[in-house]
Amino acid sequence: MLQRQLLSCSRASMRAISHPSHPTMMASCLKSSISQTSRSISTSRLIYQELKKTDPILKDTPVSTPNIAKTKTTTSSTPKKKGAGFWRWTFRITMFSTIAGWSALTYLVWKETNPADQLPQTELKPTGNKRKKVVIVGSGWGAMSFLQKLDTTQYNVVIVSPRNYFLFTPLLPSVPTGTIDQKSICDPVRLIARQTPGEVQYMEAAVTDIDPHAKKVYIEHKSDRLTIGDAFINDNEPIRAELDYDYLIYSVGAKVNTFGIQGIPEFASYLKEAQDAVAVRQKLFNSVEAARLLPEGSDERKRLMTFVVCGGGPTGVELAAEVKDYIVQDLSKFIPNLENEMNVTLIEALPNVLNMFHHKLIEYTQQVFNSQGVHLRTNTMVKKVDARNVYCTEKKADGSTEDHVIPYGTLVWAGGNAQRKVTTEFAAKIPEQTSRRGLLVDEYQKLYGVEDVYALGDCTFTKNPPTAQVASQQGHFLADHFNKLSKLDDLKFLANQEKQPEQVEKLHKKIQRTESTLLPFHYEHQGSLAYIGSERAVADLSFFQWSTVSVGGNLTFLFWRSAYVSMLMGVRNKVLVTTDWIKVAIFGRDCSKDN
Repeated sequence: MLQRQLLSCSRASMRAISHPSHPTMMASCLKSSISQTSRSISTSRLIYQELKKTDPILKDTPVSTPNIAKTKTTTSSTPKKKGAGFWRWTFRITMFSTIAGWSALTYLVWKETNPADQLPQTELKPTGNKRKKVVIVGSGWGAMSFLQKLDTTQYNVVIVSPRNYFLFTPLLPSVPTGTIDQKSICDPVRLIARQTPGEVQYMEAAVTDIDPHAKKVYIEHKSDRLTIGDAFINDNEPIRAELDYDYLIYSVGAKVNTFGIQGIPEFASYLKEAQDAVAVRQKLFNSVEAARLLPEGSDERKRLMTFVVCGGGPTGVELAAEVKDYIVQDLSKFIPNLENEMNVTLIEALPNVLNMFHHKLIEYTQQVFNSQGVHLRTNTMVKKVDARNVYCTEKKADGSTEDHVIPYGTLVWAGGNAQRKVTTEFAAKIPEQTSRRGLLVDEYQKLYGVEDVYALGDCTFTKNPPTAQVASQQGHFLADHFNKLSKLDDLKFLANQEKQPEQVEKLHKKIQRTESTLLPFHYEHQGSLAYIGSERAVADLSFFQWSTVSVGGNLTFLFWRSAYVSMLMGVRNKVLVTTDWIKVAIFGRDCSKDN
């Protein structure tokens, strides 16, 4: 029956095609044929079920109805590979993240290199109130952190510093070995000042004197060769000027403390400024190249091949670790057997290096130094230094002492801080300044004994340690404090000018609310980091002032790098430092003296 229906449909289709209006007739025929075919299938199914009841052969055969759609789907589909969807989405997410990251970086670089126009300095604010003058002395952590957060449209800001760049000191130990280029961690003061909304003036000069009663700052500029018109001015004839101020932000930092040890200023190198790192590199190479001209095993060759660091703080530890890495990983490829001849010695007067870290990290650092071959001398106090030797005294566990003479080719002094001459002279003018270790300030960073003078960073003496982290937080706090003072000053000015009692009352309420936000400075210790060599670092991290995590190793080294990159002020420096690390990973450190 089914065959007859299909045959009839085929004949009808042929007649429809030959008919002049065959499309309409064809559709009608197909519709009729499909209907008849469906009825035939149903009839055949009923006949089959009746036969199945009587025929024992068909009894066990299952009844199935053809499903054309299902058959097509099954035969046309291909089996999917397991995990294909995961890798497809991973690729998409990776591509999206890469494009988004590069786009964000491009925008930040463009924004930094193309800053918006700044509002010029004027005598009066838009409110009619006088715009006060803020003089910032210094270009270190405290001064630049203050400048970054200050609303410079509310003040006329002037920066005075003999150093026209901000130096990222935590990465300075990486410069002598060429791990990081010197300019990668130097951010120009003018570039930082140009990012602020209001105009900022910069003067490259040193402060020679401060008159806190007359509110004047005396400055001078020195140059080796300076010609103005037809007049020649040499180093003995500096250019002098004076500045008036309404507020003075004093942040000149500190100098290296030699503790009065004989020979340190004459024969030791420091690691305080960018040029110090260059000098250390040159001394290291001079000693190595001179030693190679001498017979192997001679005492003079051994002396020149000894690199000594005095000071077991983060700076001294990181410098010793960087130098040892440089010798083993890079210089030994070009100078045979150098890693066996070159000695790196670290001297510390206290029982341990990195004394502010957890005791487990101190032990871990000592283990890493021992495995690297860095000679660690703790409980050893330097007594005297000459051109060839370090004379020191070791205090033993039983209380006895033993004198040692350590020959050196290169000596770096990484001791503590001492106040600069200008700071001690400034403090001597104020009777309330009784400390010899730094300027005394209140909880708002305001100097005791004088009005409108604030001090930040290493030039102050507080309960907080003299670190970059403290100075940075002090700068951010004081900038926020000054922004509120400006708002408060404007509200008081408007309240004095207003004649309507209702408006005066509203302004006084705003004044009270603003005064309630003037909170004192509170330091929040976020942790300490130090590189200890062989791509390992240690970290003491603090959370909410009550939880501390102490970790060390290779993963901590990656965290150390990422943390320092995030703390760099400018996008330019972030890119340069990251690029320096990539270059070292691919090509190694440079082995020339002047790079």
